[in-house]
Amino acid sequence: MSAGPRAGFRLMHVHAHPDDESSKGAASTAMYVAQGVDVHVVTCTGGERGSILNPKMDRPDIAANITEVRRQEMERARDILGVRQDWLGFVDSGWPEGDPKPPLPEGCFGLMDPAVAAEPLVRLIREFRPHVVTTYDENGGYPHPDHIMCHKVAVEAFHAAGDPERYPGTGEPWQPLKLYYQHSMNRPRTQALHDAMLAHGLESPYGERLQKWTPDPAFDARITTRVECSDWFGVRDQALLAHATQIDPDGFWFWVPRELQQEVWPTEDFELVVSHVASELPEDDLFAGIQPGA
Repeated sequence: MSAGPRAGFRLMHVHAHPDDESSKGAASTAMYVAQGVDVHVVTCTGGERGSILNPKMDRPDIAANITEVRRQEMERARDILGVRQDWLGFVDSGWPEGDPKPPLPEGCFGLMDPAVAAEPLVRLIREFRPHVVTTYDENGGYPHPDHIMCHKVAVEAFHAAGDPERYPGTGEPWQPLKLYYQHSMNRPRTQALHDAMLAHGLESPYGERLQKWTPDPAFDARITTRVECSDWFGVRDQALLAHATQIDPDGFWFWVPRELQQEVWPTEDFELVVSHVASELPEDDLFAGIQPGA
């Protein structure tokens, strides 16, 4: 276990694909690791059907070995963030395109029964014994079938892991104390970064996206917890770049200068959904209300 003021605390992030752990909540992850928190990333699928989004990596040799390439990328990102990581072993559903959208491929994660798919996650929760679990909201953060299924599986496992009657044979029951949804890519943040870019005479990567993004104040108000972690934005960026098939170093991820991000929106944002401890909202810490040694 790492030394530090938070040694003994355990945090589990449940993600759909390799690269999600780096694009969602990675700076706060790196901060908590630096403080001594034991962080466990669970990756539901191998990202086998994900598109190659970096044109420099769009080569036949990469495409032919995409499963292994993405495993290697995940290993590099894991080491940069300082986390432990496990695969649930499910098959990427891919992003269905067309109107109407085609059916999902047989056997993919998006077609799983959530109660069945939750079993290996329950096993990991009972083994790792996290105090806090994070995942996506009911819309998956965005409506990718794997993200929506990740939400269903993580919520099922969070509630089931502490019930001795459920999932027998998967270890001693353990009830995590808090469940959060990640909202790091929320509209107010995007608008603030967009406005700051224009104010500095810079081209914003978010103009078209914001035009299509209908404001939803009620949804934005769901954010309960803003974790200040701007000192770790550089670690986040290095973890992102480790996913070379997914992240174009010349793409929109890096258009907004890091210094501007740190000034305008220095937090990563979460929604507290379930808590078995008392904590006062709004929060600035995922472990608010959790006592050392819990």
